[in-house]
Amino acid sequence: MSDSGTRLTEEPRTPDGPAAPTAGSRYAGTRVRRVEDRRLLTGHGTFVDDVTRPGQLHACFVRSPLARARIEAIDASEALALDGVHAVYTAADLNPAVREAWYTLIGQVEDVPRPPLAEDEVRFVGDPVALVVADDRYLAEDAVDLVIVDYEPLPPVVDYRTARESAERVHAAYPDNVAVELAGLPVESFPVFEEAAYTFRETISQQAYAAVPIETRGLVAEWEPATGELTIWAATQSPHELRLFAARLLGLDEHRVRVVMRDTGGGFGQKVLPQREDMVVLLAALRTPGPLKWIEDRRENLLAAGQARHDQADVRVAFDADGTMLATAIDFVQDVGAYPIPYPMNTCAVVGILFPGPYRVPQGTFATRAMFSNTVGRTAYRGPWQFESVAREVLLDIAARGMGVDPAEIRRKNLLRREDLPYTNHNGMPYSDVTPLETFEQALEMLDYDAFRAEQAKAREEGRYLGVGTCTYVEPTTDNLGLHSTEGATIRIEPSGKVNVYVSGGSTGNSIETTVVQLTADALGVDIEDVNTIQGDTAITPFGGGTGGSRSGSMTAGAVEATASILRERIAQIAAHRLEASPGDIEVVRGRAGVRGKRDREIGLAEIAQIAYFQPETLPPGVPPGLEASGRHRAEAPVIWANATHLCTCEVDVETGAVRLLRHIVSEDCGPMINPTVVEGQIAGGTVQGIGGALLEHLAYDEDGNPVTTTFMDYLLPTSTDVPVIEYGHVETPGPGPGGYKGVGEGGAIGAPPAVVNAVADALAPLGVKITSLPLTPESLFTAIRRASAPTTGEA
Repeated sequence: MSDSGTRLTEEPRTPDGPAAPTAGSRYAGTRVRRVEDRRLLTGHGTFVDDVTRPGQLHACFVRSPLARARIEAIDASEALALDGVHAVYTAADLNPAVREAWYTLIGQVEDVPRPPLAEDEVRFVGDPVALVVADDRYLAEDAVDLVIVDYEPLPPVVDYRTARESAERVHAAYPDNVAVELAGLPVESFPVFEEAAYTFRETISQQAYAAVPIETRGLVAEWEPATGELTIWAATQSPHELRLFAARLLGLDEHRVRVVMRDTGGGFGQKVLPQREDMVVLLAALRTPGPLKWIEDRRENLLAAGQARHDQADVRVAFDADGTMLATAIDFVQDVGAYPIPYPMNTCAVVGILFPGPYRVPQGTFATRAMFSNTVGRTAYRGPWQFESVAREVLLDIAARGMGVDPAEIRRKNLLRREDLPYTNHNGMPYSDVTPLETFEQALEMLDYDAFRAEQAKAREEGRYLGVGTCTYVEPTTDNLGLHSTEGATIRIEPSGKVNVYVSGGSTGNSIETTVVQLTADALGVDIEDVNTIQGDTAITPFGGGTGGSRSGSMTAGAVEATASILRERIAQIAAHRLEASPGDIEVVRGRAGVRGKRDREIGLAEIAQIAYFQPETLPPGVPPGLEASGRHRAEAPVIWANATHLCTCEVDVETGAVRLLRHIVSEDCGPMINPTVVEGQIAGGTVQGIGGALLEHLAYDEDGNPVTTTFMDYLLPTSTDVPVIEYGHVETPGPGPGGYKGVGEGGAIGAPPAVVNAVADALAPLGVKITSLPLTPESLFTAIRRASAPTTGEA
């Protein structure tokens, strides 16, 4: 244990593998098997498409084939003539029914226009123009082809980087196609960039790519006119947000709307907030004679579910003569497409604010802006501010080579260390409880960095090009803003002594079911097999923010503890009354309450529950009947910070441009781990997505705004053959919340791309290749290698 409370962990082994429980708990910190695995692995999960309601109808969208066009007329007569087609709805039918359309997560801020169905213009290929309702999906798809839309093509704005200079507007109300912009002091106000011993400036960009969850979007909406109740089965990350949004959209009372989510096959931010198609289905459900189901197909998902990561920045860093960072600046622009969800100011600003990263940088500035384009709207995706790490870490490697020093030494000199904390960066963002230098050193030690450099030098002599790259970042996880600021839990100990715990939650692949069961078992002192969790049903679960922003673990930990403390006190009072002891001397172990140090005197939790429910007259004075309680946790810290270092090694074939990843190491500090297996699963999933973004994935458009990657033949995802075994190191620094837990959900997707890019750039450095744009496809690398090796010519 260090003097700062930071612990570098090497997990003790048990016969079943690593299982290091934290002090004072049986389950937190251990690799218990995921409780949801039996259901999911045997094919018994319940996803939206598994929901079938009596009299159910099916919806399918008519979508624009043009990036921008005026809608002159819509003729649905042929579609309506098909037997089994019930309706074809257009904007004129549904859009006027919208009451309010804003998100609780961001509040009633000025937002971009967001009509459910396209009204006067279509603004991207895939823009929903009409909705067909039919007896089955096949018939609905056939009918879609019969709806004739008369379009007058208009010039699209396709390139967000030049959108400001375009004579065309994506939205008439937004001059210069600027959605939002925010700027600090101009760079010219900082003489350091001109006066420093070294200043490096680059334009760095990354391509658009997307979340691509294994389950596409979808919902089933069932309206009951007799009772005025609406039930929604949804693929969502936040059932309570969807309920609030639906109630506002339709003008219904909240308690008349119920949202049910059972299993959601991945969200990654794309399913946090309802999108326009969800609005359309909800509006149409109040008009249809039966429940209405919409399930998005894969082409639609790639076409219309949202883009992310389409970013570019002019970045600068200044150093003194010994490599100490003096200042950073970023002029950042992002593509938000035609209909960004939500309002893009938050993530746009965070890129600028976090750009200094986990480094000691005394001064600097930023400017950010979000630009409309006639492409699919931007949505949240695992670490929506990720570009700040891409731009900074790629620039640092370029700077290190420019100064003739190893990139590791530049980072070692400038990374935040224990004595620097708490620390506020030059944009006013305060950091605490982070270990950037420690994770960096651990990752280098796991690789044996010096040995790799020796191997690399030998390989270069043999004509092989190996490289190593790193990325160290700080990640904002749990915050205390708006919808995300509190989380509730209800725990009911049944008369049998078994335990049910209710949280808003919802299974989106983040193992929140297992996490909550572990936390509850520890909090009550019962066997984990005796705990069950109910999540994702707004009719019975406490209000909560759901899954997003790497908040679920730390927030539910607080909610469970707040609730369990009420029940522990009640259990202690009942047991003490029966055992003729003081409540303060009672402890519960494996579901049995006894006097501490005198375990020969015990009473089981089932017997205590029998007393609480069925013998209230025997309860001690002041103890209410029953063993059920609700509690709510409020995040106290503005932000709980996690941090990590990714380290990647690779080999590049200079004849083909092909990249082979050799090792990928992640040293993560997410505080004490509730379940190391879950933590590492979250890191792995994000890391694979980040590798895909660096090397393969590209949501591309041609110059006319036509998407060219709408199938998995064109949109390439990483497979097991593209990804090395991911190696994990853990540094544990408790955060300021309950249990010291921090978030871990987004870090892998943030840290992997810069590490991969830097590894490839390091491999090709002897050839004079400089990498400033993604993705690193074989074609792009082959071109860069040939360009770097081509002889330069100039006029005499």
